[in-house]
Amino acid sequence: MDQGHSTNAVENRQSEYILISDAEEPRLGMFDKPLPCFGCGIGWFSLLLGFVCPLMWYFATILYFGRYYHKDPRERSGLAACAIAATICTIAAVIALLVILL
Repeated sequence: MDQGHSTNAVENRQSEYILISDAEEPRLGMFDKPLPCFGCGIGWFSLLLGFVCPLMWYFATILYFGRYYHKDPRERSGLAACAIAATICTIAAVIALLVILL
């Protein structure tokens, strides 16, 4: 069997991540690392955790409006989902307070 150069990325792994780069597109390998919070990103993790503690939705909303997703654009959808969940939670809380007080 030929023991020459392998093109399989798994066999060539020297560290945890393999840099994929292209001379024409230098940003290609920029986002090869997995997202934080078990690989789903801060936004989606905050969305799931927000069902237990809704304050996480507001925390992620602050990150969204603070443009945290410019560091990693893959975070944008999860942070936007948290902003929507925080808005729905706020509207539901206001309606509940109006029903109780009126």
